[in-house]
Amino acid sequence: MSGISPPLRLLFVCSRNRRRSLTAELAFEGDPRFQVRSAGTEPSSRIRVSPGHVGWADIVFVMERKHADFLHQHFPEATDGRRIVNLRIPDDFEFGDPALVEILREAVALALEPV
Repeated sequence: MSGISPPLRLLFVCSRNRRRSLTAELAFEGDPRFQVRSAGTEPSSRIRVSPGHVGWADIVFVMERKHADFLHQHFPEATDGRRIVNLRIPDDFEFGDPALVEILREAVALALEPV
């Protein structure tokens, strides 16, 4: 046994997958510890979240409570027992905003700390 863990699969979800979740995907994309994807809950999303996205993820990071509520309501089987973390990041940032990247990195690091 090598002791090397497979990459943790992280899904980032916001409303339209154009600013917050897409920024998160790109911020963590090159990190060998993770496989990352992003999606949105709105019909106008760049990539619309599906049960497959949720089922793929080890951890789902949502930007607001309404995103977690959407996932639980629309994909109850996929969310059952799945860890969903609300980052509480309002839709106040533009895509790629360095302040958003810093908030995301700190929030994800905190969520991944051992209990």
